[in-house]
Amino acid sequence: MKLTQAYILIEALPGKGIDLVNIIKEIPGVKTIHLVTGPYDVIAFAEAADLKSLGELIVKKIQATGFVARTLTCITVEQ
Repeated sequence: MKLTQAYILIEALPGKGIDLVNIIKEIPGVKTIHLVTGPYDVIAFAEAADLKSLGELIVKKIQATGFVARTLTCITVEQ
């Protein structure tokens, strides 16, 4: 079964980047996560069974942390 994969670029609330990384790294489906510089504070790579499941991971797990200002999801087109 081919998984849906995506890079999730996350803008954290001020001063919450490290807290956010520590929460997100424990979410099932998140494969890698990095605190970065630039317009986004955190970049995560995630896999899910399908697009709906990926959307739920982002909205119900990542955005629901309370430390996220906004996200940008980049779905991979090749594996």
